[in-house]
Amino acid sequence: MTRIIADISVSLDGFVTGPDPGPDNGPGVGGEALHTWAFSDDPDDRRILREATARSGAVLLGRRLFDVVDGPYGWDDTSGYGAGEVGKPAFVVVTSSPPESVRLADLDWTFVTSGLADAVAAARERAVAASARSGKELDVVLMGGGAVIASALDAGLVDGLTLHLAPVVLGAGTPLFTGGAPRTLVRRSVTPTSTATHLTYDIL
Repeated sequence: MTRIIADISVSLDGFVTGPDPGPDNGPGVGGEALHTWAFSDDPDDRRILREATARSGAVLLGRRLFDVVDGPYGWDDTSGYGAGEVGKPAFVVVTSSPPESVRLADLDWTFVTSGLADAVAAARERAVAASARSGKELDVVLMGGGAVIASALDAGLVDGLTLHLAPVVLGAGTPLFTGGAPRTLVRRSVTPTSTATHLTYDIL
C-alpha cells in the first residue's frame, strides 16, 4: 500500500529553516547546515538519501518551497531532488494559484488548488501509477515546507515521519511544530552519522 511519508531536516531546536528564508535564500540564515547530510560522503547518509529517493513515487510540496526550488537559486542538475540517484518522480504542489511559468519544465509538475487533502490524493494517484509501472511499492514523500507537513500531520494525512536531526541550534526560523493535534509516534529506526541523526517513525 502506498504510504504518505513526511521527510524533512530539522535543527535541534525544532526549526526547518533559519531566519529570513525566501526564494533567494531558501534555507534561511544558517539553514544550509540542516542539509549537510544530503551532500555528505558518509556511507549511511548516502544510503538514506538513495533509499528515500528510490521509494518516491511522487513528491508533494507547498507553494513557498516550490518558489524556492524553481527560483533562480533553486534546483539544478546537481542539486535537484535525488540528483544523481534515480529517475525523477512526479511532483505535486499545493497552492492557491498555479505559477504563470515553470523554470524546471523538464520535471513533471501538478498544481492542486483545492486544498491539502486533494493534493495528497493527487500525489497518491501518481505514486500508485508509478508503482504499477515499476513493479514495486512506492510512496508519496511530503518534503515540506514545515507548515505543509505540520498541517498534514494535524489532518491525519501522514503515515510516517522521517526526521534528519542536524547537530545545529538555529535559535529562530521556521518551526516544524507549533502545537496542533496530539500525535502518537512509534520509532522504527535511528541511524546516527557524523552529520545528522536520522529518525523514522510510524504515526498511529
